[in-house]
Amino acid sequence: MAMAEIAVMGAGVFGLCAAFALARRGARVVVCERDHIGAGASGGLVGALAPHVPEQWNAKKAFQFDSLIMAAGFWADVARTGGQDPGYARLGRVQPLANDAAVALARARSESAKTLWQGLADWRVCLAGEVPGLRLHSPSGMVVHDTLTARLSPRRAGAALAAAITALGGEIRRGTTPPPGARVIWATGAAGLAELGLALGVPMGGAVKGQAALMRADWRNAPQVFAEGVHLVPHADGTLAIGSTSERVFTAPDTTDEQLEALIARARALSPDLADAPVLERWAGLRPRSPSRAPMLGEWPGRAGQYVMNGGFKIGFGMAPGLAEVMADLVLEGRDAIPQGFRVSDNLPDTAR
Repeated sequence: MAMAEIAVMGAGVFGLCAAFALARRGARVVVCERDHIGAGASGGLVGALAPHVPEQWNAKKAFQFDSLIMAAGFWADVARTGGQDPGYARLGRVQPLANDAAVALARARSESAKTLWQGLADWRVCLAGEVPGLRLHSPSGMVVHDTLTARLSPRRAGAALAAAITALGGEIRRGTTPPPGARVIWATGAAGLAELGLALGVPMGGAVKGQAALMRADWRNAPQVFAEGVHLVPHADGTLAIGSTSERVFTAPDTTDEQLEALIARARALSPDLADAPVLERWAGLRPRSPSRAPMLGEWPGRAGQYVMNGGFKIGFGMAPGLAEVMADLVLEGRDAIPQGFRVSDNLPDTAR
């Protein structure tokens, strides 16, 4: 085998999207994974690609919007290249509104979305039940329906990316050591944040545990729901994902407990259509959270030819296509298009910059 031109360490959604973006630009790529594709947070169940609210616009929200808009083309290209379906569909999202104040705020956001979302998606306020899908209780009788939110099957997306990378001549292998002489992208999730912190001598974020569940409930063409902190995400295979907890303190990183059972109970209470739906799977895992909560990209300080691609807590799947193109620009062309607040240096304390 020819020596890899670029090694991507980690086969989660960040690493695989970067490898695909690099490979379709003609780079020779090898992905090295310690365990298996999607071994960390990218092997979960939920797959909600949801935007921030359209107000108080900043670089993070603008980049997320651009990435969500480009996602349909990106995932279609993945499917076309590798012949596997990642489970992507932009079906929108419904959010019940609690009271008149929430309705008024949602209407104001609807007006700002007309400008900020550039006519490419809508954020509208309508009567509960007006949007087809799961039956929901809304205390105000009103809901928000946005048309920007999409879904993706995390595990199918990982398999589809791997197939596409291989079809383009890339390689995916087990291992923790990059090939000699390769430029390296470290996309190693929560463990990678800890390793980066040790190397730099300062904390660089950490792990947040999440628990989620999968039900047999066929609402494959319905919008997803976000209510009372719970995501309900219908998938194309007739299942529905429920997620997720956010636990900064935990003892067992990969086991479920009563917190997930409470989440399942809340999901059943939100919609009568889920009252008797059987639970097929329970999942727990660690998600990487950078100090700024934003994705963290750029050169590894002090390591020539090595780069970091990590973070993306809760928004990683939605931002991954855009971030992959930014990393390809940086690694292949030396062009720094990293958004404000996303650089590794943005996450360093002032004394370490």
